[in-house]
Amino acid sequence: MTSTQGASILIVEDAADLAEVIRRELAASNYEVQVCADGLEAVDRIQRWQPDLVILDWMLPGIDGIEVLRRTRQYSAAPVLMLTARGEEADRVIGLEMGADDYLPKPFSMRELVARVRALLRRAERLAQMLAEDKLAAPGVLHWRGVTIDPAGYTAELEGDDLQLTRTEFDLLQLFARNPGRVFTREYLLDTVWGQNFIEGDRSVDNAILRLRKKLGPLGEWIEAVRGLGYRLRKK
Repeated sequence: MTSTQGASILIVEDAADLAEVIRRELAASNYEVQVCADGLEAVDRIQRWQPDLVILDWMLPGIDGIEVLRRTRQYSAAPVLMLTARGEEADRVIGLEMGADDYLPKPFSMRELVARVRALLRRAERLAQMLAEDKLAAPGVLHWRGVTIDPAGYTAELEGDDLQLTRTEFDLLQLFARNPGRVFTREYLLDTVWGQNFIEGDRSVDNAILRLRKKLGPLGEWIEAVRGLGYRLRKK
């Protein structure tokens, strides 16, 4: 994807009326849109078509959205916007930890949905550009204290075991590993990794850091909070 204009989007939603409204709204914004209503079909379509973004309902026939997301993350890093009637915080956390990039509970406005789609696509485009620049500046994989970070494959392993990081967690780890000792403010991380402006009280960065630390085990202590500033990866 070289531009968010004309990006390809797959809508996975079994409510036909809602899916059609979303399809029309996104098509009017010049996106290439396809729709499917079944979880198993969605897994196959994502693998074959490789859309730039997926809008994924939680409750689906065949297999549910979380299982679609789990299988999709085995071969695709495309942004996923969970679209669901489940609004409890625990459900949101499950979706985000499984690799969703954003979460929009029903009911919602089409204006907000389109805004979130644009934000996710801008973020993906920015990260692709950063990755391309990174490859020129520092080709190959990164190695940090037994962790192998492969930007091309979007994988991170600790002593050969896959850390199973979400896209956000991977981006954070790669950013820290490339810049040990550098302090990143929450504002910078939210703008660079999430592609959105910082709002006072937003805990997205802190929660993602907590999840990343947990997956890193004892190595998680190397990511430290700098009071009043943000986070950094200790040099030693």
